[in-house]
Amino acid sequence: MEQKIFNDTKRAFALKSDKELKESLFVFGLMNRPVLVDIGTRITPLALKLRLPVEGLIKKTIFKMFCGGETKTECLPIIKKMHEKDVHSVLDYSSEGKEEEAHFDKNLDIKCRIVEFAKGKNEIPFTVFKPTGIGRFAIWEKVSAKEELTDEEQLEWNKVVARVDKICKLAYDLDVRILADAEESWMQDAADKLLEEMMEKYNTKKAIVYNTLQCYRWDRLQYIKDLHAKAQEKGFKVGAKVVRGAYMEKENARAERMGYPTPICEDKEATDVNFNAVVYYAMQHLEDISLYIGTHNEVSTYLTMQLMEEKEIAKDDDRIWFSQLYGMSDHISFNLGNHGYNAAKLVPFGPIRDVIPYLMRRAQENTSVKGQTGREYALLQEEKQRRDGTYVKRVG
Repeated sequence: MEQKIFNDTKRAFALKSDKELKESLFVFGLMNRPVLVDIGTRITPLALKLRLPVEGLIKKTIFKMFCGGETKTECLPIIKKMHEKDVHSVLDYSSEGKEEEAHFDKNLDIKCRIVEFAKGKNEIPFTVFKPTGIGRFAIWEKVSAKEELTDEEQLEWNKVVARVDKICKLAYDLDVRILADAEESWMQDAADKLLEEMMEKYNTKKAIVYNTLQCYRWDRLQYIKDLHAKAQEKGFKVGAKVVRGAYMEKENARAERMGYPTPICEDKEATDVNFNAVVYYAMQHLEDISLYIGTHNEVSTYLTMQLMEEKEIAKDDDRIWFSQLYGMSDHISFNLGNHGYNAAKLVPFGPIRDVIPYLMRRAQENTSVKGQTGREYALLQEEKQRRDGTYVKRVG
């Protein structure tokens, strides 16, 4: 295995002009200050509600940093540029926080069109949907809690099931893989069960439908073992998107407030161990499990690469993909792609007003993950110094 391939900032930021590099430094410099992020996430939605002229500023800064554009077509230039550098794209229409049935139907239609758009495009190997983007959070929560539904709620749930089946069937028909995001634990049981049904239905020959395992949940190693056993019994393939997780503070606060044991690992180290164990288990059973590894962690990525080498798994084995968010961890994505691994970026898009909740969440997550924003800023500074001729090589 190549040692320390992620140190190559020239490769990592090859698509950024000097101007774009400075813009990225400015944005991450701001995000490196939690107080500013907290203020920004509070006042931005209010400013938009009051129709203050802030959209232009947002588009030139955080939107430009973390989104590919406002439409699929706007995303195409960056998708093609990244693919030229051996990095694929996963388009994600990132409208969040709406609860109306009309919105869910519209969102489903958009997601289906993305699946159709991705058909036959090597640059876009996966598509994605968020369960609460096509069904009310409260109905997922109630089904997860196994509470009895009213007649009206049962009709609503039937619509949710039909939407999930429609997009999974379309993905199956067009041979386009689809990822289902994971969300809060108190709605996830219903999503897990439904997606297992979709896998049983559509993953008979290979993994088309992928469910997401958030490995800051201490039960996810047992979950993938149980899912694997079901897959062997019923004759389907498992699609597993493996991530660390995005709702830690919310999960711990709710568990404490409601007096039940937290589903979250006790600390970051325990989460890292759990994440690596889930990936390791899946890689022992690649004949049944396909992996989409969503991580910004260099150590976990190196461990996976080492395991692939030890097991003599080809770097471009289509059952193993590495993914990072657009605008983050370019030193991982572009260096993986350059060295022949399957690398992808999740590329959000949508009208600025619709993706504001996503952008606010992204800013908050960056500040809550220890060292995340500081690392991005340091890498950008290193590349700027390299270009300016004042480069000092990073150790480790």
